Amino acid sequence: MDIRPTRIELIRTRRRIRLARKGLDLLKMKRSALIYEFLQISRTIRGMKENLRKEVVDALNMIKIASVLEGSLALERIANMSSDSRINMNSRNVMGVNIPTLDVSYNLSILSDVYRTISVPVAIDDSIRRFQKLFFDLILIVEKENSLRNLLVEIDRTKRRSNAIENILIPRLEYQAKMIKMMLDERERDTFTTLKTIKRKIEAQNE
Repeated sequence: MDIRPTRIELIRTRRRIRLARKGLDLLKMKRSALIYEFLQISRTIRGMKENLRKEVVDALNMIKIASVLEGSLALERIANMSSDSRINMNSRNVMGVNIPTLDVSYNLSILSDVYRTISVPVAIDDSIRRFQKLFFDLILIVEKENSLRNLLVEIDRTKRRSNAIENILIPRLEYQAKMIKMMLDERERDTFTTLKTIKRKIEAQNE
């Protein structure tokens, strides 16, 4: 370590220590906020996954009922009238972390809400609604799992940075400040001793 034993360097080192401690506090606050967000999303996903199995079973049972009541040909005809879906990905910022958000859009289709209300049998329309909800829930789970992944990476990165500041940078700066202070004190003692010697010599000469 290249240490320059000057008072200016001591002031700069102490200022760096204060800045490092402030930075460490900010990193710890950021990590706590990220962990809180991670836990909130985890609870949401856990609840959604618990309901997902039931939603799948209900949707499959409903489409079986629709097939029995209206026939498979009617199901295929209405399915062919459905529009293709498109998933657009955006993002939102949480404490410097880009969290993906997924939006579903549909192309224009004959099978509009009005047409379904008027012309589509109730059993088939109910099946459509259940599968639409299942589809949106799956998209939402994927979105939140990606969010968890990004948050976990940032939490780990923040932890490593805060550990490096707390266990490496700050102790190194404190050691550097201590060494500079010791060198300056030693220099002051040497100067004081030299001045006393010179003073005694001058006094001896005067006598």
